[in-house]
Amino acid sequence: MWPVILTAARTYAPYITFPVALVVGAVGYHLEWFIRGTPQQTKEEQSILEKREERILQEAAGRDLTQVTSLKEKLEFTPKAALNRNRPEKS
Repeated sequence: MWPVILTAARTYAPYITFPVALVVGAVGYHLEWFIRGTPQQTKEEQSILEKREERILQEAAGRDLTQVTSLKEKLEFTPKAALNRNRPEKS
């Protein structure tokens, strides 16, 4: 008799375990909400991109945007290439 029961349980296992799992999941879900209570509405945070844009706008508000450094001044302070570090300087 046991082989027949085990064969039937193996054959019909998905039909038996799915409703059991569904009931256990639903009970656990509602029990968790009962214990925790209803969630409070949280304030939506700004994305990183929005924070960055606001910070850039605040920094730019206090300065004159028409005064920019020239490209020649910027090129003087660029580091030398890594491959040219060990070569002697030409005078």
